Amino acid sequence: MKKLKPFDYVLIFGVIFLAIIFVLVLFNKNKFSKSPVEATRKIAFQVMLRGVTFTDSYVPFQVGDETFITIRNVPYTKLQIIDFVYQPKKIVIPVNDAKQPFQVIDDYSAPYQYDFVITLIDDAKITKDGPVVGGNKLKIGLPIVLEGFNYRLGGTIANVKLLEDKDMALVKQMLMDAKKEQKARDTQDPTKNSSLKIDGK
Repeated sequence: MKKLKPFDYVLIFGVIFLAIIFVLVLFNKNKFSKSPVEATRKIAFQVMLRGVTFTDSYVPFQVGDETFITIRNVPYTKLQIIDFVYQPKKIVIPVNDAKQPFQVIDDYSAPYQYDFVITLIDDAKITKDGPVVGGNKLKIGLPIVLEGFNYRLGGTIANVKLLEDKDMALVKQMLMDAKKEQKARDTQDPTKNSSLKIDGK
């Protein structure tokens, strides 16, 4: 029998060590992972879009629509919009009032600019470091891009929430109501496929 050299022992030890790591990973018992997956949950997260400029009389979003998501310049997937709010761009002006020395009003110098908060729903892997989707930890401030038929807009995540059963029931009701409203709008004007009118236009 050939006598083993010190290098041979190192090689054998390395192979055994790699085999042990492989088995631990296979059975989801990898102690070297900093953020093991604890569960898979439904989450909702909000995206803040500032200074969106558009001149159409209808906003480009609609509850129930899907929008394609890109996270950190990496394409992810389409997610459903479950809610959105918006308002015209605001400015702060000083006023002669000791109790309230400023006033927030619409910025009339930018009549076609709006700030949006879009709420999306997704399945996330929950770790000790937070929810993970598409290999990215969803954190407030994370850059994200929303893309639809006639828009591509960049924003940042403003809120992340784990959804409970009661939340999911509310989401389903919101989507049903939005579907009924859209059907009524399509009946009145089937050429319009976007959501709410702005300023009654």
